Amino acid sequence: MGRVWLRTLTASEDVDLVGVADLDVERARAAVRAAGADGAKVAGSLGDLLADTAPDAVVNVTVPAAHSEVNIEALFAGIPVLCEKPAAPTLAEAVVQVAAAEATGRLLMVSQSRRYYAALEEYRRRIAELGTPGLLTTGFFRGERFGGFRDVMEQPLLVDMAIHPFDAARHLLGAEPISVMCETWNPAWSWYHGDASATATFLFDGGTRYVYTASWCAEGLETPWNGQWRATGPAGSVTWDGEHRVTSSTGGPSDGPSDVPPGTHEEIAGALAEFVAALRTGTEPSGAIARNIRSLAMVEAAVRSAESGARVHIGELLDQAHRDALALPVRDEIRARLQASAPPSL
Repeated sequence: MGRVWLRTLTASEDVDLVGVADLDVERARAAVRAAGADGAKVAGSLGDLLADTAPDAVVNVTVPAAHSEVNIEALFAGIPVLCEKPAAPTLAEAVVQVAAAEATGRLLMVSQSRRYYAALEEYRRRIAELGTPGLLTTGFFRGERFGGFRDVMEQPLLVDMAIHPFDAARHLLGAEPISVMCETWNPAWSWYHGDASATATFLFDGGTRYVYTASWCAEGLETPWNGQWRATGPAGSVTWDGEHRVTSSTGGPSDGPSDVPPGTHEEIAGALAEFVAALRTGTEPSGAIARNIRSLAMVEAAVRSAESGARVHIGELLDQAHRDALALPVRDEIRARLQASAPPSL
């Protein structure tokens, strides 16, 4: 992911790459040269790089376990951060980062790269024509043989992938999740240790049910990486094929299929563009940590429901995460903010 970000940053007309920090300095130097960013400095730690470059912002593409430490270091150095998803491995650590952003007054934005598709925005517009949807669904079926850490995770599909469609569902509905029932399993032929198939049903405020049915061991007739989507409401239905085609059946002027051309900034380039715009204008971006934490909460709630066999209420989960955050070893400024703020419950 780091090399993809390097290419995106060097291609952008809105930013200048001034430095890269990595534990493997020689590997980082090679990546910087390959990206054509020979003028960028390389350091073995964020602290050393900040002292040498005085940047306007940090893009954090470390492994998820390091996100919280890096983000908090940058925020308390007075520098806004654009962080790869997920913000943290646990909801409590994400709550700590919300408090850190509030305590420092600096922006911490999470890059949900799959929000940034022109076709998704067209789909969102078409959904608005339905009235409040009663049902939104995603079908995601791929036979991915990654090898490595995903093969031994307990919940590889939910933990590593599901935050993308869960976040997209919040965006499409303009609503927040209330609760979830989730079941996960492995088919007999699965090559994963943990459950790589799932069905989750979320209840959103406003009454919409969002149903996510997915598998990472479904070979043949694979869906796109964005999955295939359907929304049904009082005025009809609208689908998105997960790529460029949006199709409506509402009796309105938009009925029928439309192939939507790609936008100027999609995927991580879209996240970068929104981050830069937020810094220039002061507008809160869609991925601001205090908003994005609800997408992470959907993942943790689905995992807990699958493990317990019970419905999980997301407001209660966020309340517990706030209590857990208070028990973590954190800076005094963060603790004071946590003690002064209400938990981000629904």
